[in-house]
Amino acid sequence: MAARTLRALYRPRLLAAAFSGRAAAGAEFRSAYSLDKLYPPRGGGGGGDTGSEQEAKPPALDIPMDRLTVSYCRSSGPGGQNVNKVNTKAEVRFHLASADWIPEAVRQKMASMHKNKINRAGELIVNSEESRYQMRNLAICLEKIRVMVTEATEKPKVVSKETAQELIARAPVA
Repeated sequence: MAARTLRALYRPRLLAAAFSGRAAAGAEFRSAYSLDKLYPPRGGGGGGDTGSEQEAKPPALDIPMDRLTVSYCRSSGPGGQNVNKVNTKAEVRFHLASADWIPEAVRQKMASMHKNKINRAGELIVNSEESRYQMRNLAICLEKIRVMVTEATEKPKVVSKETAQELIARAPVA
């Protein structure tokens, strides 16, 4: 009796049919940590009225992955016993002086701003061990590189003489 009940519950033919039907319908499982979700492609395709959002934000920097050296090692971050078994820490490095995908003036400013992240060989090193997942840490490293480039691209704000005088007048006299 128990064997019949177990066979009725298991029914491998029904499970296989359900999975193959789902895959045929195009509803396959995509992890939230897959690279296309963490580092989405920027293409002209797609739809919707995102034109106003694209105009408000400056275009993201295209980082050529073939010019980067990516390595993984064991992380000291969150993960419990997983930390001792899996290489999740991502380290991205590239030679800053020969990075022709970054303008020359921006490269020089990056070299002065981030001189503590440049080794003797002239490579800029970016690490991430914030996550338990390798691909997420890689995406975080790429985002850090984008932020470094945009910070170096920004021009300093010019303070007018009137504003400077007002700030001096507001300062408390010690």
